[in-house]
Amino acid sequence: MPSEKEKMLAGELYDPFDSELIQARERARDLFQTLNLSRESEQASRRRILIDLFGKGGESVWMQPPFFCDYGSNIQLGERVYFNFNCVVLDVCLVKIGDYTLFGPAVQIYTAAHPLNAELRRKQEFGKPIEIGSNVWVGGGAIICPGVKIGSKTVIGAGSVVTKDIPDGVVAAGNPCRVMREITE
Repeated sequence: MPSEKEKMLAGELYDPFDSELIQARERARDLFQTLNLSRESEQASRRRILIDLFGKGGESVWMQPPFFCDYGSNIQLGERVYFNFNCVVLDVCLVKIGDYTLFGPAVQIYTAAHPLNAELRRKQEFGKPIEIGSNVWVGGGAIICPGVKIGSKTVIGAGSVVTKDIPDGVVAAGNPCRVMREITE
């Protein structure tokens, strides 16, 4: 029988009150709270925290605290990903982000979802992975919903709510987010 963590990562219904998952969330919260309280002059300490927090990419991520996440270990970053102030990543499933992708302030990335049935929702939840390509720019305050894929070299407008996949090389914006035009050189 799969563990609650295995079910969570597979996108199946799982019990978020499982002791292993609680312990993993507490670990992440301790790490990002230490990061969020650090000073600009403590770059070496910040780097160690980021390496410990993220599943991949902590050695080159650019981070402006505060930052918040569920587990951190389910976040895989490419080279030189940038998070501006006050970003949130709910990583109950894998969040994969390509090289040189930039997130404006207060961007929110949600893999977490909940059943529509109220009784079931009290004890279980599920998630859907998110994949964001390389060289993407996500404007401030954008929300990226569970299961979304955003193509490389795409720009997501500030305040957008991304509910569906967005292809490579476009400008997309709005609520719901939709393709406005292709990006041409």
